[in-house]
Amino acid sequence: MPARTFHHSAFSAERIAAERARRGLSASVCLPARECAGTVGQIVAALGELREAGAIDRVVVVDAASPDGTAQAAHEAGAEVWQEAELLGSFGAVRGKGDAMWRALSRLEEDVICFLDADSEGFSAHFALGLLGPLTCEEGEGISFVKAFYRRPLGEDAEGGGRVNRLAARPALALLYPELAEIRQPLAGEVAARHELLQELPFATGYGVETAMLIDAWRAVGPEGIAQVDLDEHRNRHQPLAALESMAATVLATALARGERDGRVALSAPIDLAAHVPLERPPLASLAQPTGGGG
Repeated sequence: MPARTFHHSAFSAERIAAERARRGLSASVCLPARECAGTVGQIVAALGELREAGAIDRVVVVDAASPDGTAQAAHEAGAEVWQEAELLGSFGAVRGKGDAMWRALSRLEEDVICFLDADSEGFSAHFALGLLGPLTCEEGEGISFVKAFYRRPLGEDAEGGGRVNRLAARPALALLYPELAEIRQPLAGEVAARHELLQELPFATGYGVETAMLIDAWRAVGPEGIAQVDLDEHRNRHQPLAALESMAATVLATALARGERDGRVALSAPIDLAAHVPLERPPLASLAQPTGGGG
């Protein structure tokens, strides 16, 4: 079944505010942030306008103890600011973006939660509106998980960014999970989902978080529960090619590990996937369950 695809222009702030009020849905936007002082203030200010318009209820920035003033910039722009290391501190040191998202979920209680990158340049509020639209408006009935896709310029190439997405993530999913082959940007950091679904998902703690979350969401809600939204163009920092090798290895290892778990691939030779698949945090819903002896 093809992924349901939308364009952000279908979802205005006024429409989402009206639909949320009619359905009684709460919504928050969360930005994991590490050294994003140059961009986070403008992003939070734009999201603050959506909050004033009734399209969202809450703007939260989860800061990684950034030394560049990220937390102060976010606070001054109107966000709630949490330090990631202070969330679920009993789980030890924070291990990257996926872990920060997981920890934030322990305090985010809204019906619909949207995660956005804090380093986007030239941010527009349509990023949040596009992702929230299918989860709040009637044409998105039955959808629980929404991914972004967009053009990522790199130099003179209007679509030259997202190299690991094109060369590792999409081919891996097309081979192992052909049901997800139409997801344009599985590595997009911009995602929104229903609270109850996010509580049931494990979270990879490194570069594998987006791949693992997409596969696990598909297993939980099926293709009919997933949508993608065209956000037009996204500009943020690009890593040098040499730095992408470990990212690609993690993405491939994550897809292979999920594929082996799901019976999609049988590894005939010993491959140390654990060396590339980072630690995973358990579903938050499982932490709320009573723990018995030997469990």
